[in-house]
Amino acid sequence: MAAQTVETFDATPSTSTTPSPSGSVDLGPASGLSCRECGELYALGPIFACQACFGPLEVAYDLPTGDPEALRKQIESGPDNIWRYAPLLPVPADVAEKPNINPGWTKLVKADNLARELGVEQGKLFVKDDSGNPTHSFKDRVVAQAIEAARAFGFTTLSCSSTGNLAGAVGAAAARAGFRSCVFIPHDLEQGKVVMAAVYGGELVGIEGNYDDVNRFCSELIGDPLGEGWGFVNVNLRPYYGEGSKTLAYEICEQLGWVLPDQLVIPIASGSQLTKIDKGLKELIKLGLVEDKPYKIFGAQAEGCSPVSTAFKAGHDVVRPQKPDTIAKSLAIGNPADGPYVLDIARRTGGAVEDVNDEQVVDAIKLLARTEGIFAETAGGVTVGVTRKLIEAGLIDPTLTTVVLNTGDGLKTLDAVAETSQATATIRPSLDAFRAAGLAG
Repeated sequence: MAAQTVETFDATPSTSTTPSPSGSVDLGPASGLSCRECGELYALGPIFACQACFGPLEVAYDLPTGDPEALRKQIESGPDNIWRYAPLLPVPADVAEKPNINPGWTKLVKADNLARELGVEQGKLFVKDDSGNPTHSFKDRVVAQAIEAARAFGFTTLSCSSTGNLAGAVGAAAARAGFRSCVFIPHDLEQGKVVMAAVYGGELVGIEGNYDDVNRFCSELIGDPLGEGWGFVNVNLRPYYGEGSKTLAYEICEQLGWVLPDQLVIPIASGSQLTKIDKGLKELIKLGLVEDKPYKIFGAQAEGCSPVSTAFKAGHDVVRPQKPDTIAKSLAIGNPADGPYVLDIARRTGGAVEDVNDEQVVDAIKLLARTEGIFAETAGGVTVGVTRKLIEAGLIDPTLTTVVLNTGDGLKTLDAVAETSQATATIRPSLDAFRAAGLAG
């Protein structure tokens, strides 16, 4: 599909202090921004909130029309990364030729061993393992998308507030693309994530407090002259950034043979990933790339930071903030921006939102590792633990196709399992010692 050229929006100081791009930008099929609450339309630009109702903005499209089979073939002939879906994303047609970390096309693992443990019918349980991305988390998808918007809008510095994975993804993508980076994290993150974020050479700033404190600080910075020329991937670039999560939906369906899964279990931090996966599934249906059928979306949280789960169980539409206290720090967002939309999707699709405690998270990490050889970070332990809990409660049908998301690598959260994952024995280098340790049979 030919890329479109659209006029950009002249952002006001109330939503961004960064300069708007001059002239026009090329973001492919993206036709503008639309308010998720009131439907108000805006031209493309570095803005994230509706001026009419302060609702969140998201990308609107002129998507391809015509023969779905031709579009399928175009996608299948594309690169083995998210840019195979460029006709469905806010990126220029030549995006694959630009310096980027090119994430995506990660494994969809048929998890028969795990299925036996959980009582799921063979061939029906899959793990979408996004730990295979360049910085070993799904955040590479959203950052790769955001950096294309940053190029289009003339930003010089990439930034973010992060619980860890996003900081590393921004550092890597900025280094590859030649941007300066300066990212902000809570001061007490897992050391593995701190090192990974710092190694790319950008500036890494610890903020005393939790993620919500970091986010508040970034909101102040973006409204100050100090933030001039900065693209905050999850603030003023958020509408574009969020679209990267749609590629998870696209890949899952393509890897299943262009079929919608019946059930998905997705971790919740801000809730953006879950809402965009739902958006991606609906787009595939609209384009005729998959046959329309019901699907259920389940959200997964850690008990120590479960504002959306708490609201779902209470039947509330409002998500009340919580102070995080969990080992699943990548999900420790006490005031999730997309929480109310997650509730809507779970209820609309017939799904649910559930949580597990830290002990259950650790058990689930080890369960996935010993059954499928996948070492998940704590967020993956949350999704596997919640999956087990939902199956036991009869909310997930064990006879239907179910996809569980693992969004990051366990090497980033070693502390969670280090105490219970040590050498089986330490022996002298002799066969007698090996026999004496009871390891021979």
